[in-house]
Amino acid sequence: MNTWLFDLGNSRLKLAPWRDGKLGEVTAVGHDGSGFEPGWLRHLPDTFELACVATVAPSALTVRLLDALAARGGRITIARTQAAFAGVRIAYAQPRRLGVDRFLALLAARARDGRPALVVGVGTALTVDLLDADGHHRGGRIAPSPALMRAALHQRATVLPTEGGLYREFAADTDDALASGCEGAALGLVARSMDAATQLLGGTPTLLLHGGGAPALLPRLPLATHAPALVLEGLAHWARVAA
Repeated sequence: MNTWLFDLGNSRLKLAPWRDGKLGEVTAVGHDGSGFEPGWLRHLPDTFELACVATVAPSALTVRLLDALAARGGRITIARTQAAFAGVRIAYAQPRRLGVDRFLALLAARARDGRPALVVGVGTALTVDLLDADGHHRGGRIAPSPALMRAALHQRATVLPTEGGLYREFAADTDDALASGCEGAALGLVARSMDAATQLLGGTPTLLLHGGGAPALLPRLPLATHAPALVLEGLAHWARVAA
């Protein structure tokens, strides 16, 4: 079956074909919350039999994507967070309040090897979710990502740049200090979460990092596994069972 997967996040649309149980090349298209970057339609497949969509974006932007896909024919399904699915049980009393991207990342973590995992998404927000060996979601955290921290600082003090600088433990330059402070805050949260997860589970979970901001943190997280397409992996797993 000609199946395509679409992950519409807070700042990017990621899409990839899913054929013969394998994820194809991932394409990323930027957006500003109200519209996609120019020429975005050329990245969509000309035709498909099944399109599986996960979205946490504003409804108007989601409708634009769905309309564009509907014009290409084929069946469209939209993934939703569920209390229990494919061996994963969500901790939230109201599962719909857990973002579908976090839900799908947990499905992917479970499908990989069944080991306990601390799943960290570094996008607009920094999200942390713990999954135990039985597939039980033990809860998580949400914080601003380093990029969002810098954007917030720039909004209040425009002299502070939103990009640039290198990570230093003790920086001697404003750009470096910003990079070090914002990335350091994220690293500290991940480290504290790993310590708490290890104590709770009685063993160290696998650390999985995904999202556009993950590469900046990876050099200082030597035990982490980079899983850039984790949400799409989870969407493919969801599609096999539900679509």
